[in-house]
Amino acid sequence: MQPRHIARELALFSINQLPSQSQKLETKTLDDIVTAVVRSLHDETKELLQTASAELQRSQERISSSETRTGDIRQDIQAVEGMVREAIELTKNAINNIGSALEFPVTLVLSQRAEVRDYTIDILKTVNTKRSQIDETISSALVNWQIDRLAQVDKDILRIATAEMMFMSVASKVAIDEAVELAKRYSSEDGYRFINGVLRRIDDQLKAARKAKS
Repeated sequence: MQPRHIARELALFSINQLPSQSQKLETKTLDDIVTAVVRSLHDETKELLQTASAELQRSQERISSSETRTGDIRQDIQAVEGMVREAIELTKNAINNIGSALEFPVTLVLSQRAEVRDYTIDILKTVNTKRSQIDETISSALVNWQIDRLAQVDKDILRIATAEMMFMSVASKVAIDEAVELAKRYSSEDGYRFINGVLRRIDDQLKAARKAKS
């Protein structure tokens, strides 16, 4: 696996765990970053499983209540099916997180650790120091949506890719393709399509701005 690909994954899950100040980030080792990633995945997995459990409990209560009253059974069945599907989706995401946490140590052993650490820190520093510009750019590319309403993982994937395109001299195609891969792995079922659409609009806006300056 390419060092920068690993770095993007590490940045995605450590972005809200590590300090935002550049000086403090510079002192972080790769082990510090991995610890933050595992902590983030642990917390998110716990929350996903709790929510899935609550959905299953709600579906069980809906079934119990339908047995003791008359009404539209089909409506009850549809509601229960929706709750179970939601619980399954949440559980799948939790399992993916567990798999990622187990994979990182092996991946890092086989990787160029210095390059992984340095690029992870570069991403985090850029996202943190340029946050207002990055978020403004993302917001301008959202259609009938607000950045604050995005799922955290989608928001951070967009921030990383936008930072790479705007400030880190990464080719748009590379940044977008990598973001889509992250979304396929960590976002909702259709999240990667949403990520792809937003980033392509951002790419068009950046190209138009550069053309206007030339």
